[in-house]
Formats: sequence, C-alpha cells, structure tokens
Amino acid sequence: MNRANSPFIKSLFVALLAVSGVASAADAKHAPAAAKPDAAKGATLYADGDAARGLPACVSCHGAAGNSTITANPKLAGQPEAYLYKQLVSFEGPSRSQPVMTTFSKMLSDEEKKNIAAYLATQTSKPGAAKNKDTVELGKKIYRGGIAEKNVPACASCHGPAGAGMPATYPRIGGQHQDYTAAQLALFKTDSRKNSQEMSTIAKRMSEEEMKAVADYVAGLK
Repeated sequence: MNRANSPFIKSLFVALLAVSGVASAADAKHAPAAAKPDAAKGATLYADGDAARGLPACVSCHGAAGNSTITANPKLAGQPEAYLYKQLVSFEGPSRSQPVMTTFSKMLSDEEKKNIAAYLATQTSKPGAAKNKDTVELGKKIYRGGIAEKNVPACASCHGPAGAGMPATYPRIGGQHQDYTAAQLALFKTDSRKNSQEMSTIAKRMSEEEMKAVADYVAGLK
C-alpha cells in the first residue's frame, strides 16, 4: 500500500495546512502595526536639528514652516507627505545626489524622514508670483496645453490645474520659486537628476526658454 496516497495521510496533511493557515492569520492579526509618523517630532527636528549629531535645522535653508525665502531652495510647505518622504530616501542614492541634502538625508533615520514629511505636509505654502510678463503667456500655454509638436504633455495633467500635485508621484509646484523649478528642469534635462524618467523625457524636449516660462508661470499659481 502506498502510504503517501492513503486517506489518513491526506487528511492529516490537509489538517496541518489548515492549522498552519489559522496560525499565520493569528500572527498577522497580532503583529504590531507600523508606527504612524509623528508630525510633532518632525516639527522639532525641522526647527532645531540635532546638535549632538551635527544635524542642522531644516528651517535654516527651507524657512519657517517650510516656506523658504531663498529662491534656490524649494518651498516644502504643503508638499504631499508621501512625496517628501520619497525624495528624502532618493537623496541617499545615485538617482538624486546633491551634496547638502544627500549628507543630511543619510543622517536621518527612516522614522525621522517620515516625521519631517508628516510635519511639512500639514503646513500652508505661501503664494508666489510670476515675474516675467513677457513669457507668462507662453508658460501658461505649456502648463495648460503642453507643446503638441514636441510631444510635451500639459503640466496640469499631472500636477493639477493649480499645481497642487499628487501624493507620492507628483509634487506641489504651484507657488514654487522660479529659480528652483527652472533648476530642477535643467537637471532632469541633463540627467543630473535621475529619479523620474518621465520628467527627464519631458525636459529633454523643451528649450531653456520654455522651461523658464513654465517655471515663472507656476510660481504664480494658487
């Protein structure tokens, strides 16, 4: 008689599988839930840094509540939480290497990155304004309708009509500093920033004038 095929062995095997399944479900049910980001801790780290580790306060470059007044540094207030966290992680690798941010991101724990992102996402971004009246219409046209002959899609199709962005995937760009937005488009164009193949492809199809026009236009979006 083949014991492997006997009814008793089969019944025992099925029973063991059932018990194993129940145990796995019980383990999953009682497993500790991932800790939620602590925006209060993020606010403290953002405002004060950590002198013991030589970590400077984020506010020194990005301004109070994430509203940078230095045009080369981005406004972070109101950015989608998941997007901010994703960028802090990205700074640690080759896809978005940047001397200052790469150094500081590596000093932050994963929990601290999430806490800072949670804090900044709850802040209100102060509005900006378009400055170049000679190109604002070009920027508006590209943002809303793209450049059909170059196969450049409308920026609004991903970033939204008011530039509010989309969690994790697309950043808030409405009200962002012109200088910063133009600089990022230039980095994408030259593959110096490699953490969005989509943006690299689009930027390569745009002229410097077109990129600057869009950057100026979005600065005035509210």
